[in-house]
Amino acid sequence: MEKEKEHEINFLDVTIRKEQNTFTFSVYRKRTTTDSIIPLDTCHPQEHKHAAIHHLINTMNTYGLNAADKEEERNIIKHIVSSNKYDTSIIKRLEKSKNNSKQQSGTKWAKFTYIGKETKFITKLFKDSPINITFTTRHTIKKLLSTKPQPIHEQFDNSRVYQLTCPDCHKKYIGQTDRSFQIRFSEHFQDYKYSNNKSKFSQHLLDNRHSIGPIEDIMKVLYKTNKGKLMDTMERYYIYKETYMNNQINDKNTAKPNIIFESLIHNNTSRVRTIE
Repeated sequence: MEKEKEHEINFLDVTIRKEQNTFTFSVYRKRTTTDSIIPLDTCHPQEHKHAAIHHLINTMNTYGLNAADKEEERNIIKHIVSSNKYDTSIIKRLEKSKNNSKQQSGTKWAKFTYIGKETKFITKLFKDSPINITFTTRHTIKKLLSTKPQPIHEQFDNSRVYQLTCPDCHKKYIGQTDRSFQIRFSEHFQDYKYSNNKSKFSQHLLDNRHSIGPIEDIMKVLYKTNKGKLMDTMERYYIYKETYMNNQINDKNTAKPNIIFESLIHNNTSRVRTIE
């Protein structure tokens, strides 16, 4: 049992002090507290970076601190944000933004994996829609510390969206398969070997008298997901991207106009070219 000492006791993240006939409160932090939050210069969405600062501000303003304790807590918050490469003016900005913020009115949510400013560029398209946007990241401790590169022979064991590159002209073919990449590659290879012209890739090689290389040299895994709408969308995106770069072997009719694909690619390349 923990007992009060010198008329105060710590409970969760609050220090409770007994003063005459009343109680006063201040924020309690364990000695092991590191004051680390998501640093400003990391690849995380702004909403994630500001979440911890919002929490600190909310604690300061809602825990009933007296003037002296509140000023001390504000100085601690300034130290924390400064140590994580933020300007201390962000405290007042976030306090003001919270007071002026409006509740999101959308009834549906869409989740985007944050990869940088390109993600924010795309999500702006939903600004006036009834869809609320949330973000997720891949920068978890588990993935950063435990992920190991796959051996080459294992990279192609699973089925997903793939890319084949012509060794001679470097144009690309995009496809998907729900079978092993090894099996799909062998089908392209057999079409090329026996001049079957069944696949666009083998047809390109044969028509142009180009060579074919081993799977580890010309085949690349672009995206892994279960077969379905997401896989279809990712395949269309990569076909659209290579068509935009005038670098694809697929049938050009497969690259249908798409405002999201166009916006993402335009933002990445800083140049406009519409596929007709």
